[in-house]
Amino acid sequence: MPVNAATPVNTAPPAVELRVPTEEDAWHWHRVFDDPEVMEFHGGASAELSVYEELTARQRKHHAQLGFCLYTLLDPADGAVIGFTGAQPWPWDWGPAGEVEIGWRLGRAYWGKGYATVAAQAALDSVRAAGVRHVVAMVDARNERSIAVTRRLGMRQAETVITPVGKRTAYCHRLDV
Repeated sequence: MPVNAATPVNTAPPAVELRVPTEEDAWHWHRVFDDPEVMEFHGGASAELSVYEELTARQRKHHAQLGFCLYTLLDPADGAVIGFTGAQPWPWDWGPAGEVEIGWRLGRAYWGKGYATVAAQAALDSVRAAGVRHVVAMVDARNERSIAVTRRLGMRQAETVITPVGKRTAYCHRLDV
């Protein structure tokens, strides 16, 4: 049936499930993110499996020590790994050094369906429960999809940063949680 002004549209947010990354998730993240479109604002090329092995190990450590991390994002309908979302201490000495960054990355097949926003809201609950009162999100200035997520989360653009690698413009968004 065609959708028209009289036809209600289901706008319920998607269900999501977050888990602390397992060792196996390094392989899943590598597979889901092995796409030039997904990596466009994250260096432009797919990362080696070893990068995700280190990243998932670091997230398990963050969760154990801080009570939050970049969680593996699962589709509860079938348990498929669709990406990650969560928070971690900003890992570099430039930009919002010393602050907690919230972030998300999803496989291309899951874009535009509301997963990033719903999962990021759940991640905000975990950082709030851990006693964090303020988060940032660093977003490439060209990444309109992620900028839209920051808006839906109620974040405000606070600073413009030029990245040391690639000299790209990024926006630092802030939110009191």
